[in-house]
Amino acid sequence: MERPAQGADGGGGSNSSSRSSSRATSAGSSPSCSLAGRGVSSRSVVAGLGGGSRSSPGSVAASPSGGGGRRREPALEGVLSKYTNLLQGWQNRYFVLDFESGILQYFVNEQSKHQKPRGALSLSGAIVSLSDEAPHMLVVYSANGEMYKLRAADAKEKQFWVTQLRACAKYHMETGSKMMNQVEGQQKNLVHAIESLPGSGPLTALDQDLLLLKATSAATLSCLGECLHLLQQSVHQVGQSSHKPGASENILGWHGPESHSTEPLKNGTLGPVPSASANISWAIVPNAAEDAQNPPPEPEPNSGPELVLSEDEKSDTEDKEETELGVMEDQRSIILHLISQLKLGMDLTKVVLPTFILEKRSLLEMYADFMAHPDLLLAIAAGATPEERVICFVEYYLTAFHEGRKGALAKKPYNPIIGETFHCSWEVPKDRVKPKRTSPHCPASHEHPEAEDPAQSYKLRFVAEQVSHHPPISCFYCECKEKRLCVNTHVWTKSKFMGMSVGVSMIGEGVLRLLEHGEEYVFTLPSAYARSILTIPWVELGGKVSISCAKTGYSATVIFHTKPFYGGKVHRVTAEVKHNPTNTIVCKAHGEWNGTLEFTYNNGETRVIDTTTLPVYPKKIRPLEKQGPMESRNLWQEVTRYLRLGDIDAATEQKRRLEEKQRVEERKRENLHTPWRPKYFIQEGDGWVYFNPLWKAQ
Repeated sequence: MERPAQGADGGGGSNSSSRSSSRATSAGSSPSCSLAGRGVSSRSVVAGLGGGSRSSPGSVAASPSGGGGRRREPALEGVLSKYTNLLQGWQNRYFVLDFESGILQYFVNEQSKHQKPRGALSLSGAIVSLSDEAPHMLVVYSANGEMYKLRAADAKEKQFWVTQLRACAKYHMETGSKMMNQVEGQQKNLVHAIESLPGSGPLTALDQDLLLLKATSAATLSCLGECLHLLQQSVHQVGQSSHKPGASENILGWHGPESHSTEPLKNGTLGPVPSASANISWAIVPNAAEDAQNPPPEPEPNSGPELVLSEDEKSDTEDKEETELGVMEDQRSIILHLISQLKLGMDLTKVVLPTFILEKRSLLEMYADFMAHPDLLLAIAAGATPEERVICFVEYYLTAFHEGRKGALAKKPYNPIIGETFHCSWEVPKDRVKPKRTSPHCPASHEHPEAEDPAQSYKLRFVAEQVSHHPPISCFYCECKEKRLCVNTHVWTKSKFMGMSVGVSMIGEGVLRLLEHGEEYVFTLPSAYARSILTIPWVELGGKVSISCAKTGYSATVIFHTKPFYGGKVHRVTAEVKHNPTNTIVCKAHGEWNGTLEFTYNNGETRVIDTTTLPVYPKKIRPLEKQGPMESRNLWQEVTRYLRLGDIDAATEQKRRLEEKQRVEERKRENLHTPWRPKYFIQEGDGWVYFNPLWKAQ
């Protein structure tokens, strides 16, 4: 079979192309279903728009094919006007819709229809909608994001084409569902055959190759099923919205795997997510009856916030770079066994993950590590104008995530225990706090600047607390009294299984307050993905996040692009800063969030920031002997120690004791109907606010 040629007309507008993505089926292929059974007419349409003439729909009978008396599917043919590009505008093209293959092809004219097509779209999962952008216009959106903008001669012919295209798309979508059902049945038979094998002998159900086959077949089937579900969902949504004016402009919002950070993130709310129907635990986890031996520290009584003395804090010298322990064969078996039981979209909240994938720090400390460039954060308040301040915030935001990740290896920080806290601070020399756009260029270095004279430095304090276990909600607050700046954030992490990767949605929002200017910047966070979990896992960020200031009218849209399935770059990010009252774009940025970022300003200036050479300010933290029993490093010190020694079993035991103690305490509170009361944060509506924020202390 022959692949259609790529579209030579430039596609359906500035944001699309007409490149072929499907194989055309030969005209003589036999149908799998009668045309009448699909409700598809065998008429052809000649919708000539040239010279002001137009023709009425004609009729073409289906001609018999050779083999077995089966009939060949007719093709719907005719002239439609296709939008090519801004330069050429609308051009007459000859279109052929092959019902059997579900392919819509177009040619320069009718005489060239026996040659290679100029372009083709697969209609399986396609969306066909009306548009009022031009007279008698319809838009065809393919499942891979390509789009054709078409015009018919009149309303009657437009509706006829829409009806036939939709019928063809629906038929092939239903065919896909039937095929999925058949494949699901075959995969179930495969799993049953593997699980029916004896527990001992030359070939068992725990054979590495069979576990891999079981896991990959389940993951592949799940991914295909999710793709089909997304297509069907898009078609359903379009069917509901296509009658609204201008609906064609915002029809297809899905161009690949969608990050959950694009769902509503206001105040920690999110739509329903499929959850696990079973708790999965690991064979390496010891029995909970051992809990009585060497119990972990009791949670601190809710006696209110404690005083953290800054003079006790020392510069953090701990090396957080994560090294790969190496995936041993028994560890690979554990991962394979887990994957074979998970379903796509399953909530991983109640799934006990193996200890060997853990980072040697708590999630609360990871949030603090996002503040490793405090000079850029404090420089926001130094901006002379609202425009400069919002751009400074975007510059800080885009550079924050690189240092928060310790190495390229995807590892999971400890899930904080309810009541766990983390305290630290930074001292930033005052001469370092300048807006990045106007500050002089500094030589490339990954230095660790220290403040020689505290009197000549700004103090930035940070506190984080785990305020809820189900759902797992973390809060953090930081402030600089001298700059009258503070950040208050609450985040609910939700993990989901996605085939051969794990997605973590960061649900919630943060607010940066610049009290000197009376400005509040509300921002959301991207999702994170651990890819290639069977080999060497790596991390990428994905999703669309927003930054907005109601007072000034400035907002920013930041998109973390996930790597396409074929080709493309990793870790890409783009951003656009806009002044909404005047609809003016004042800054654009693109690059890699863990590499080089280029900013272009509305005056034509550009600036390049290399995140790998920005100075990193070490946080100041109290030594373990001066930390409370529920402070992160003290709480997790035994788990961390055994991980450093490479003793996974001992680390697993320490982790299990901490988490089981948390569950016991939670059951006690439920029996006594006593809610947990956090030390440092107070719930306000769906969000959480620091108990003594800077804006209330002024």
